[in-house]
Formats: sequence, structure tokens, C-alpha cells
Amino acid sequence: MARIGVLSFSDGRDYVHAGIADFIKTTEDRLVAALTAAGHEVVCGSAPISDNALAGSVARSVAAAQVELTVFHYAVWAFPHFTMLAAGATPGPVLLLSTIDPVQPGMVGMLAAGGALDQIGRAHTRLWGDPGDAELVAAIGHRARAAAAVAALRGSTFGRFGGRPMGMNTAVANTDQWQRLFGIDVEEIDQWEIVRRAELADGAEAKRAREWLEQYATVHYDGAKLTPELLERQLRSYLAVRELIAEWRLDFSGIKGQPELTQYFATMDVTEAFLNDPYDWNGPKEPHVCATEADMDGALTMQLLKQIAGTPVLFADVRHYHADRDIWDLCNSGQHATWFAARSADPAENLAKVHLYPEVFFFPAGGAAVHHLAAPGEMTLARLTRKDGEYRMHLMLGEFENYDPDTNETLMRQSTREWPHAFARLDAHAADFLSRFGANHIHAVPGDHRETVRAACGLLGVTMDEFSRGAR
Repeated sequence: MARIGVLSFSDGRDYVHAGIADFIKTTEDRLVAALTAAGHEVVCGSAPISDNALAGSVARSVAAAQVELTVFHYAVWAFPHFTMLAAGATPGPVLLLSTIDPVQPGMVGMLAAGGALDQIGRAHTRLWGDPGDAELVAAIGHRARAAAAVAALRGSTFGRFGGRPMGMNTAVANTDQWQRLFGIDVEEIDQWEIVRRAELADGAEAKRAREWLEQYATVHYDGAKLTPELLERQLRSYLAVRELIAEWRLDFSGIKGQPELTQYFATMDVTEAFLNDPYDWNGPKEPHVCATEADMDGALTMQLLKQIAGTPVLFADVRHYHADRDIWDLCNSGQHATWFAARSADPAENLAKVHLYPEVFFFPAGGAAVHHLAAPGEMTLARLTRKDGEYRMHLMLGEFENYDPDTNETLMRQSTREWPHAFARLDAHAADFLSRFGANHIHAVPGDHRETVRAACGLLGVTMDEFSRGAR
């Protein structure tokens, strides 16, 4: 959840404030209780803001607690210049919230304050309603989580291993633009570091990891493209990248992989899958977003979705559209975190559905492809793309589906069976999607997080470009 600041505003006339202070406090207490019950941490101002000095001091105190969203709360008529002073002392996102009590004109106070902020160009959002209303509390939560996700991007570092893969312009972003819009630095790291450090990695650790995989997943050795030695090379690569992530303090990353590593060393499928997983053979861990093909905008989308949803994020090619079923096969070499196989907190339950197959002819260096079928359920699908140099967020709702074993098998064999698959029914007309979706890669998290994504894009100044069957 998020850390939310609450500042309540009052009338600047002493005799009026004295008569409404208890009402403000009662209303604020109800709001704080509702937000706390929803799982948020709430930091309240020390007193309702009823004069100029308090506007600055109380706002600075709340801001010092490093809140991610500050709610300016209007239960009564409040002098608008108090809002202006408090906004000046509030560096982060601001939400104006009014009650709808017919006796006390909180709505009038919010509108007057919002208009004043508009005049100086201070961005803010507005909500109104009873503090006990579950929908209102949820709406505040969406904006708070969005603010937290955006704040987590700023000051972070993306590690790019290698350059542009196979001529994919959509995988390469402008680092100056990233700094300006998102506050993200890009650290360039040569892929040779993966090779070099993999050779130096702990062989006993790699062996233990291989035996763990052999115990819980199904490994299909063929003596050529996939051997115990090649699988351990992939696992040593994972250890090498984990070491580089720690050394360079990388918050998220991407590995070019193709064609150099996949042609001469080993595929990065195992490395990328386990980086994105919430576990490895050593137990639970924080998922580290790593995009295949060093896809910068893909990794950025994934990092934002991870902060919003709190789960691993799926990365896939939009591989094929089955027109007869109106479903899409989202498939990419090994990139799907194994967590998506069952979406279980128990890695054994996920890995029971995972097969490691010898890589296909695209990747002559060999190694394991991490195959599974994503578990069914509602999903939010998204992708940051650029049009004429400006960022936009493609967004839609969808469902991952599974069928009977024979149908699943038939559908997977129509593309590349050895790779991971997700059968997705999108809330989008196929013709509309194919006409304007701006990349070959797409990303997904479980549940409906569209409102939070919209709020995050509003804070980032990113244009929304949504898909829905209700519109063309």
C-alpha cells in the first residue's frame, strides 16, 4: 500500500474555526480510519490549518514524513490561500478531497482552492464524498498507489546489458528523455560481463540450483542442445547477473541476448525467468524486473506495473491471433516468470507445471527454454510506447484462459511449443489492436489495475491510449 498524508483546512476567522474544529477533527478521524483499514499508512497534520503560519509548518511536517500522496481535506469552507501556502510546502502529488455534507460547505472550499491551484498551474486531482464510502476510499487508494509507483521510479537505475537487439527500435529509448520524464538513469553494461562472470561463478551453487530444478520441474535433456552442463551455464549466468545487479545497484534491467549470447554462449531464458520470479532455490526473494532483448520501454512498463500490482510481471511477444477462438497466444522465449504457471506462493506448485526443453533452431548455442502455460484469470495488459517521440500507455483488460489438455497442446504447437505461452482474450477488437498497438511486446499483471495505471500516467504526463471492445 502507500503512505498518505492528510491535511485538513479550516476557516481563517478565529471565532468560526473555534465552532467547527471538532467537526473537522471528527470527519478527519473517519477518513483516517477508513484509509488505515484499507492498509495504508496515514500521516496527519498536527492541527487543522486555520492561519498562514500553520499552512506552512503543518504541511512541511507532513512532507517530512515522506508521504507519497498528500490529501488536502475540506470538511468546511476554508480560506483558499491556506491551500496555496500548503501546496508550496508540499513537493509531491496533491489530491483535493471534499465532504458532501449539506450543512458545512466543504465542496465550496475545495472548488475555491482547486481554482486557485489551476491559476498557478499546480497539478492536482479532486475527489468528493463521504469518508466512509468504500468506493471513495478505493479511489484514493488508486491514486496513492500510483503516486508511490511513480516515486519509486524516480532516482532508480536501469541496467542495459548490450545494445539494440536485432534492429528493434522499439526496444531502445532516449536516456535524456528517461531522466527528464521519469528520473531514471541508465547504466550501460557489456554482455561480455555476463560471460566472464558466469565462468567465475560458484560451480557448487549452480549444481545445487540444477538439482533443485530437476527435483521440482521437468527437465528434458537431449544430450546436445540441453545438457546438465549447459543448464548449469545458464544458472551461472543467473548468478553473474545477480552479482552485477548488486554491484551496480540496479533497480531493473534488460539483457540483449540475441544474437551474440544465443548464438555463441547460451540463451538467457533461465536467467530472465528467475530474475522475474519471487523465489529461487534459496527461497523467497524480491522479483527483479528483467526484460529480454534489452527492451527498455518493456522493462519500464514492467517496473511500473510491478510497483502498482506488487506481483511479478509477464513479458511476451504478441505471437499469434487465433481468429476462430478470438484469443491471442502471448509467447516469448523463456521470458515468462515461472510464477505465472500457477501464480502460487509455493515455487514447487509452479515448477510442477514447468518444463525445461532444449532450445529451438533460433538459438544454436542451446540451453533450456522455460516452458509453461500461464494460469487463467483476469489480467491488466499494458505497454509504454512512443508516437512521434512522445510516450503513450496502451492499456486494456483481458483474461488468460486454459482449455482441456489436447486443445492447449494443439494451440501451443501452432507457434513454438517449447516456449512459455499465455492464451489471452483481450477487451480489444483484433483489427483495432493490430492497427495501432505500438510494439511487438506486451506486459501483464493479475487483476484490474487500470485506474491506478491511469493515475500514474497522469502524474507522469503520459497520454493514455486504451483499447476496449466498446469503442473503435
